[in-house]
Amino acid sequence: MQDKTASWQHYLTIGACYWGFTLSDGALRMLVLFYFFQLGYTPFQLASLFVFYECAGIFANLVGGWLATRYGVRSMLATGVALQITGLLALSALQPDWAPAVSVLWVVLAQGLSGIAKDVTKTASKAAIKIVGVTSNDQLFTWVAWFTGSKNAVKGAGFFLGGLGLALAGFTVSLWVLAGILALVLLAILTSLPAGLGQMPASKTVSDLISKSAAINSLAAARMFLFGARDIWFVVGVPVYLYQSGWQFWHVGSFLAVWTVFYGGIQGIAPRLIKRSGDGLSAEIPAMRVAIMLCALVPLCLGLWAVAGNAEQLLLPPLPVAGLIAGLFVFAGLFAVNSSVHSYLILAFSGSRKVAEDVGFYYAANAMGRLVGTILSGLCYQAGGLAGCLLASGVFLLICAGLCWRLPVKMS
Repeated sequence: MQDKTASWQHYLTIGACYWGFTLSDGALRMLVLFYFFQLGYTPFQLASLFVFYECAGIFANLVGGWLATRYGVRSMLATGVALQITGLLALSALQPDWAPAVSVLWVVLAQGLSGIAKDVTKTASKAAIKIVGVTSNDQLFTWVAWFTGSKNAVKGAGFFLGGLGLALAGFTVSLWVLAGILALVLLAILTSLPAGLGQMPASKTVSDLISKSAAINSLAAARMFLFGARDIWFVVGVPVYLYQSGWQFWHVGSFLAVWTVFYGGIQGIAPRLIKRSGDGLSAEIPAMRVAIMLCALVPLCLGLWAVAGNAEQLLLPPLPVAGLIAGLFVFAGLFAVNSSVHSYLILAFSGSRKVAEDVGFYYAANAMGRLVGTILSGLCYQAGGLAGCLLASGVFLLICAGLCWRLPVKMS
């Protein structure tokens, strides 16, 4: 066990490096989304640009967890950042005179590389929280909540940076700036973290890598539907809807930035918002179940309002943009509490010896949810508009709630 000073130093170093990575990841999403929307891509075509990004993340989490256990956290953090730099530079080579099919293939492959980078980095970073020396469930929940919340706040800043960068500097220059920021992050990782941090004997078979406890399996399935529910409206539906409602790119980027910063802020203080227990489960899990049910009501109510407002009989006045925005901020608060408790529970349920593998398995399910949500975001918006995205999101959250009822409230 490391001393407390070393634990804090490593925790803060890993957090700062992950912030730098997350800033680039959020900015990249806005750059790609709006750049290709300007070129006339349909909602489903826009969603398809992110499919390989999310799909690659599924395998990156599983393999990344194993590699982080086998080779240590520092090696995997450095690998993830280096891959992101490569993906950014590859995207910057995109030329406007390329054939559309070639451009799409190039972007999809570069995004796939970024997807691998993101999830390798995230798995190593989250696993490191338990590795660096937490001494209680209370400390674990607090560290996870602050780490996850601050990361999402920085991601929100990345959304704003991406929208602003596209407006002021253009697609290529913005990518170069992001690559430069990450080069500094890579240097910090290599010079500030010990080489063997988190290194443990890794699983020797695929069965050992994938087979988990019933609690982890249920939590992973719930996570898949939780983040699928968010991305159904977040990836394509709401950004495109707001732009078609007259907003400019940087307006949309600013909204997504503020929403994500708010969401991250609530995540960071989630341990103060719910009842706590000495065992770390018996009060936290029931509180999470209530929060997920309330969260499901928000997109369902907004979706039904949108349907009624668009009906020929005008059962309700059309859903105003202000009402949509207010509802999505309520969603952000409830979603943040759920996400924060989930991120704590995977570490609480995991053993210390192979925590990186457990975290990798769990975030592979998270990536699967984002993949499904991304695809459905384009399909639902193209088929049913904003209402289709919101109603599908609500259904996913109801499924997530059912899975949360399977979680044990006592450690076995």
